[in-house]
Amino acid sequence: METLRIALLGAGTVGGSLVELLEAHQKRLEALGYRPELVSVLVRDAGKPRPGIPPHLLTTDPGAVAEADVLIEVMGGSKLAGDLVLRALEADTPVITANKALLAERWRELRGYAEDGLLYYEASVMAGTPVIGALQSLWGNRLLELHGILNGTCNYILNRLEAGIPYPQALKEAQDKGYAEADPTLDVGGFDAAHKLTVLSRLTVDPDFAWEEVRANTRGIEHLTPELLNEARANGQVIRLVASLFPEGGRWVGKVRPVRLPANHPLALMGSVRNALLCRTQEAGELVFSGAGAGGHVTASAVLGDLYRLVAGQPGHLPIPNALPLPGTRVEALEEA
Repeated sequence: METLRIALLGAGTVGGSLVELLEAHQKRLEALGYRPELVSVLVRDAGKPRPGIPPHLLTTDPGAVAEADVLIEVMGGSKLAGDLVLRALEADTPVITANKALLAERWRELRGYAEDGLLYYEASVMAGTPVIGALQSLWGNRLLELHGILNGTCNYILNRLEAGIPYPQALKEAQDKGYAEADPTLDVGGFDAAHKLTVLSRLTVDPDFAWEEVRANTRGIEHLTPELLNEARANGQVIRLVASLFPEGGRWVGKVRPVRLPANHPLALMGSVRNALLCRTQEAGELVFSGAGAGGHVTASAVLGDLYRLVAGQPGHLPIPNALPLPGTRVEALEEA
């Protein structure tokens, strides 16, 4: 039996859920020959109670996470988290992360380690709905385009607007339920979905896909009103924030924006905070993935799945080896709202 020393960055909702799941899965991991041992948990405030986490493991010292066999990062942000992740990777320590902002914004520094199989990030897009691994399995296909509802907060707010609730009230409801942060800009501005689309783009069409271009093509939902959504409904449409990757003007383009979808469109059927991804390929046709895209246990389950992948000897998630040729035609043009 080999001891697997785990350092954890972040002990919020996801971190706390992960500690709980680690305990529940200990026997299964031991059956694979590894005894998981949490050796340190980096937090911003070591005095704050963290139910389920032994206080002696809590630390504010970034150096305390160095003595580990694997680093799990669920603290968020791209500066401190990114610096510590890179420090671990430079020491050949595998990293499991749920941090889509880090992957999108600091990819130039991370790419080489991802190509070496040291970076695992299933939880970064759609949380526990396993689209990262699934998209790698589609490398045998020629991708035509993909469209996704990748932010549950926006989906919740849009559903409330359809019910006639004004945007400020719908946003407050989302914040009260814990779906939206006190500063909701990343969600409602479309940037969270843009981070995720950038990650997906590097897995499917171009390992160098630029975050800056996706960000420039991102619009949020702040301008939407119940009247606009009711008008769409009267025309047999629904309005959703959709992240899309498609060929246009001789290149792959990534966009995040509110669009009008036919009411029977696969993405239009997603209710409340569910996420969905629609892929159209030349060989396998149309594939739809849907499921919970956020939440402590949901996200932690994908992080734990990556830990299983690691102990099973499988490499992390690889970007597509080189840029995919453009398909001849675009399949679906969505009307922006």
